[in-house]
Amino acid sequence: MLVPAYWSEATVVGEVDGDRTKVKRFGWSDVDESAARRMAEERARDALARLQRGEDMPESEPKVPYNGAEGVPIREEIVRRAGDTVITRNSYGALCLNTPDVFFADIDFDVSRVSGTSCLISLGVGIALSVVGFAESGPRGAFIGFVAGVVAATLVLAALGRAWSHLRGGPVRAAERRVARVAARNPNGRFEVYRTPAGLRVLAAHDVFDPAGDAARALFAALGADPVYVTMCRRQRCFRARLSAKPWRIGVTGHMKPRPGVWPVDPTRRAERAAWLADYDRAAAAFAACRHVQTLGLGAEHPRVAPVRRLHDEWSRSRTTLPIA
Repeated sequence: MLVPAYWSEATVVGEVDGDRTKVKRFGWSDVDESAARRMAEERARDALARLQRGEDMPESEPKVPYNGAEGVPIREEIVRRAGDTVITRNSYGALCLNTPDVFFADIDFDVSRVSGTSCLISLGVGIALSVVGFAESGPRGAFIGFVAGVVAATLVLAALGRAWSHLRGGPVRAAERRVARVAARNPNGRFEVYRTPAGLRVLAAHDVFDPAGDAARALFAALGADPVYVTMCRRQRCFRARLSAKPWRIGVTGHMKPRPGVWPVDPTRRAERAAWLADYDRAAAAFAACRHVQTLGLGAEHPRVAPVRRLHDEWSRSRTTLPIA
């Protein structure tokens, strides 16, 4: 995991396959801006050389804060460092905890997910009706039959799935049962479970994990973690947890300024950013990002996890009775 304090961008120009090509690359450093600049220039020269050798790669990198290109670290304002745990400000203003080895997982209450079996059934119904339609009206009838069969079967199966989920307690209970099963299969584990506005957050407190390792991948799969979150953990080599409210959930209108919220911000516009953040922080103080629900498992808390869990609970206000947002 890397969350640098300083950033720079360098441009080099050269000939690639007979065409004049402009190559841009970012550089970063925790030392100073000069070191970031040197790294940017070195990366840009290296990228140009690789393009000239025929390698397939982009001429520039996207300037985004978190979900960026492979190999580019988290580009967010650093609010606090606690050892190798870093609290940053994301692109819409919320605070986020970033840790290289303390396992967090987000589990969304996904009521719209369609199973592979449902897709196969819908496809089968569509094919069956297309055969009937072809016998009646040729290719046009086959097409109409296929579309009508797939749509009708999908709607019916979705309704049945919602009804079944409701009878079993809904998506909330389904997610809670998944977490409970994982805890039951890990008798020496310890899992801190939090409720978020859209799902659950699970902190594995009994051990440390590599975000790209097999153990983390298996635990993500067992918990049914959000696939986008899983991908970003692997890409950025860190686990991540939001610590403050999403602004649109607490009545803060408009985007954080200036847009697009990528750090660092032009010094001439930092007052504008500070004014927006003052309004946001004032509103966010009345909300928690999540609420601690329960601890599952009898395992001991890992000494490396304990300070990160305490930091998370303090900043997220998870042990308070504040509304979550």
